[in-house]
Amino acid sequence: MLEIHVDGDACPVKDEVLRVAERHGLVVHLVANSWLRHGGNNPLIHRVVVAEGADAADDWIADNIGPGDIAVTADIPLAARCLEKGAQALGPAGKPFTEQDIGMALAMRDLMSDLRDAGEIRGSGQAFSKQDRSRFLNALEQMVQTAKRTPPGNNAGSNG
Repeated sequence: MLEIHVDGDACPVKDEVLRVAERHGLVVHLVANSWLRHGGNNPLIHRVVVAEGADAADDWIADNIGPGDIAVTADIPLAARCLEKGAQALGPAGKPFTEQDIGMALAMRDLMSDLRDAGEIRGSGQAFSKQDRSRFLNALEQMVQTAKRTPPGNNAGSNG
């Protein structure tokens, strides 16, 4: 059965994920380094608290996600790991990560990191907007509907 895994520590769209998951009766794993109170007493919401550490939540998601599942993350290396396992990955601004563009996304991430380290650029981009939230909600709904029609392991819905 389709599940959604949320890289929860800094995720700005947890409420949107829960809304879509509730509508479709999907299990959501909210994975974070601390307790997240989202979801109330909903039995479909699994709060996973991992040990402190830069990659603990990412490792838990990568180890537990399955073919056809959906990862919600802004972390490009985590998205790549999920795609390798036959899952889909969606960024909080509503842009799906696909096998066709993940290599370029990783390269751009590394380039931007190098430019920040060298002092050539500052900050990490634009602020999260209402349009991003709306785009995410629409993209997640479409991704869920596609995944429900696609057999697990056939990642046809992640091509963008």
